[in-house]
Amino acid sequence: MTQLSQIILDRYQVRKSRQQKTDFINLLNQHLPTEIQTGGLLKSRNIIVGDLNTAKVVFTAHYDTCAVMPVPNFIAPKNMLLSVLYSVLIVIPVFVAMALFGAVLHIFTDNFWVNYFAELAVLFGFFYLLMAGPANKHTANDNTSGVITLCEIWSQLNDEQKKQVALVFFDNEEIGLVGSYLFKKMNKKLMDNKLVVNFDCVSDGDNILLAVSKAAQKNYTDKIKTAFTATDNKNVMAEKGEKVFYPSDQINFKNNVAVASLKHKKFIGYYMDRIHTPKDTVFDEKNIEILSQGAVKLADLL
Repeated sequence: MTQLSQIILDRYQVRKSRQQKTDFINLLNQHLPTEIQTGGLLKSRNIIVGDLNTAKVVFTAHYDTCAVMPVPNFIAPKNMLLSVLYSVLIVIPVFVAMALFGAVLHIFTDNFWVNYFAELAVLFGFFYLLMAGPANKHTANDNTSGVITLCEIWSQLNDEQKKQVALVFFDNEEIGLVGSYLFKKMNKKLMDNKLVVNFDCVSDGDNILLAVSKAAQKNYTDKIKTAFTATDNKNVMAEKGEKVFYPSDQINFKNNVAVASLKHKKFIGYYMDRIHTPKDTVFDEKNIEILSQGAVKLADLL
């Protein structure tokens, strides 16, 4: 990896507070030709590298990081039922806690409105902790891996290739894809017909998923399969996006490819775990190598 990528992995895995994000932006400014677009209610700061006007492909990743959670954010992109079931199961304890809290509170008061608003406070307090709680200090996969992939792509491009490629580091993905929505809104005419390839959680798992949106399949699927190839130890899967559940920044763009690395187990299928917890420490450089080299090949094919 480049020196910049190693510095990010070693010292800049936490990018949650505004100051932490500012420190990261200042680091990129020292190594890459960056432009910052700021806007929206949350004052999201999206970082652009390269020229959006001349770029044929835009490689993206979110650079903000999440709050730490007691349980992992489990995702099975090719098994939507399992993903939804898991989400429901982890919410059940919250409602149990609300009920117990209400029962205890009822001992001291039978005022309906006191109980009602107290239980609402517990519920919203839980969701507040998910968004604004203590930062997860380990973000190797989510999404330091995506950030480093972008840095590695840029380092491998020659001057002519850099005219065909742009990078965008999105802010505020973790609170609802806010940064990428703002970017689309601010650059709608430029982005309407460009291919967007989004890297989110790409370093923990030997199965690399590339989910191609319906709009992009006709023009780009063959090129994607040519550019990103499997190795003896790594499986590469180019899938139809409409058959895959992977909620990340790419969904804000028509011609998109979602990229993620997955594990595989019998009965479960392909899945992702550990993210949003202190166990998010796996950083497989081979994945980054495959993806960055594939991205450069894809740029040449467009």
